[in-house]
Amino acid sequence: MSKTIAFRHDRPFGRLPILAVSPSVEGGRWPAKAFAGEVIPFGATVFREGHDALGVELLLTDPSGKETVHRMTAGAPGSDRWHTSAQLSLIGDYRFKIRAFADDYETWHHNASVKIAVGVDEELMMLEGQVLFNRAAAEKGRTKANAKLLGELAEKLADNNRSAKARLADAESAEVLKAVAAQPIRSLITLSDEFVVKTERELAGVGAWYEFFPRSEGAKFDEKTKTWVSGNFKTAAKRLPAVAEMGFNVLYMPPIHPIGTAHRKGPNNTLVAGPQDPGSPWAIGSSAGGHDAIHPDLGTEKDFAAFVKAANSLGIEIALDLALQASPDHPWVKTNPEWFTTRADGTIAYAENPPKKYQDIYPVNFDNDPEGIYAEVLRIMRLWIGRGVKIFRVDNPHTKPVAFWEWLIGEVNAEFPEVVFLAEAFTRPAMMHALGKAGFQQSYTYYTWRNTKAELESYLTELSKVSADFFRPNLWVSTPDILTEYLQFGGPSGHKIRAAVAAMAGASWGMYAGYELCESVARPGAEEHIDSEKFEYRPRDWQSAEKGGRSIAPYITKLNAIRAAHPAVRQLRNLELHHTEDSAILAFSKHLDGAHTPNGKADTILVVANVDPHAVRETTVHLELEKLGLPADATFEVTDLITGETYKWSRSNYVRLDAFIEPVHIFKIGKVL
Repeated sequence: MSKTIAFRHDRPFGRLPILAVSPSVEGGRWPAKAFAGEVIPFGATVFREGHDALGVELLLTDPSGKETVHRMTAGAPGSDRWHTSAQLSLIGDYRFKIRAFADDYETWHHNASVKIAVGVDEELMMLEGQVLFNRAAAEKGRTKANAKLLGELAEKLADNNRSAKARLADAESAEVLKAVAAQPIRSLITLSDEFVVKTERELAGVGAWYEFFPRSEGAKFDEKTKTWVSGNFKTAAKRLPAVAEMGFNVLYMPPIHPIGTAHRKGPNNTLVAGPQDPGSPWAIGSSAGGHDAIHPDLGTEKDFAAFVKAANSLGIEIALDLALQASPDHPWVKTNPEWFTTRADGTIAYAENPPKKYQDIYPVNFDNDPEGIYAEVLRIMRLWIGRGVKIFRVDNPHTKPVAFWEWLIGEVNAEFPEVVFLAEAFTRPAMMHALGKAGFQQSYTYYTWRNTKAELESYLTELSKVSADFFRPNLWVSTPDILTEYLQFGGPSGHKIRAAVAAMAGASWGMYAGYELCESVARPGAEEHIDSEKFEYRPRDWQSAEKGGRSIAPYITKLNAIRAAHPAVRQLRNLELHHTEDSAILAFSKHLDGAHTPNGKADTILVVANVDPHAVRETTVHLELEKLGLPADATFEVTDLITGETYKWSRSNYVRLDAFIEPVHIFKIGKVL
């Protein structure tokens, strides 16, 4: 075996240059992300001087210490880019290196083929072949069968009673090719530095999320007394079966803690609250307690435990809001005023995003007493984890130091590796990406505001190809804070389109309660719901809406059923775009080879969406069949999983999508005809 030339940091170029290794984050400064079952593309730029052949391999070591070798293939000619993929099934750290080597068999074979074809240096090439195969046969580590085969081949090449072409044919036999593929004949072996892929549980990357306010589920208004009775965990539990039936497996609830009364906000974020106004759940803390307490209206710790148990029995995990801020009534204000910012006039600074003011909230200052506030937050995390919560949606993490999150998530995941953090950070790309690198398993995205075909193509490419190593998107179609113009005026068609694209494009997606009812009335002049549930009780008559045909819940159910049945959809990095001639028809596919599916059969989904909710659009869809795992000239069946209709398709196909009937095709690729 040829000597391996190890990577040296003081001499980054090895004998064979290995550059731009992926996946990696900032050159390996942080581990790349993966979830259990994710198919990860590995790549590297590898080249050498001259024209001799190269071989490149991925050396992958799983969390148990088992190493596997994956041969990499060359990409586009001239790119010097090498690729392979591997499915990471275990939770923990996968470590990998790229191994490059001079492929001595391929170099000899190429030279011999060219020369013998024109009758040049025939015996010299045979002699060099003898030297090569005898050397290989004598290498340590080669199997006896492999060594015997190569030794016998050297003897055949020495027989000059046979033509050079006949002897070359011996060196090209299927048996020989198989042998040198299994154990390459190589030299100048060079190793890259080591990189890490952190693989977490599947729900860290794959999920269907649903959000509701437990206080609204079961809330009742007494017309006689003109008073509200809050919903609670017991009444909210009655909504859980419907959430499960729609196919959601994560239920996110806004803060469930006591709400302060000081500067409590009234309806539509007004500054004056009446005695019946419940206030914003994000104004955390009162005489009843802070972040470790439950709002008395919602129930007791026992009631919460029963709620979690009921959700878990339906296959739903509970996600709680982690909002590190306080009402002026929070116990921290008295016990630890140093955890806040004091202004020049001696008052504590409330939250502002000028010109917006949040007088009912004090932001936490993480610099005055970092040891104290860090320890308190970790205590709170451990408490709720102990109460059965394994997922946290973090409110406005971009308003806290990134270093704090890196510390907190590291501490929590070291003790509880199953815990998942979702970043609610609608902010600048650099900060959003930094939070992903700091450890957040998932993040909200700009998807909410990417509506046109061009916007979606650009953004989905970024999410699946550019930032996927460190930024794991959760495509939310709506939140209590955001009601885009697209949804305000798009009607049921607009709601279907946004849900279908999110559910099929994202490995994780989410929606806020009321989306299935196509709630679309905005507060005048704002991109948010009128009579926002953030400040009011909002009970909904779900059953009546469904019976009256005013709910798209059946459509949402179909989307999640497709996700459950098709593993290709539950991947992110496999998203591929296809060309259409219409400016409003988006086409993308997700393909998963049979080697990576539970049943061993390839799985392919093709989505063709009319993203104009107000029109009928027609176009030709031009498919790159190789991206679908099909031959370039294939004719095949596609079945629309929404309507059940089957069509015969090929490379180019006419499509007509009426936004008022069915705006989106979700095709399953069937048999080749």
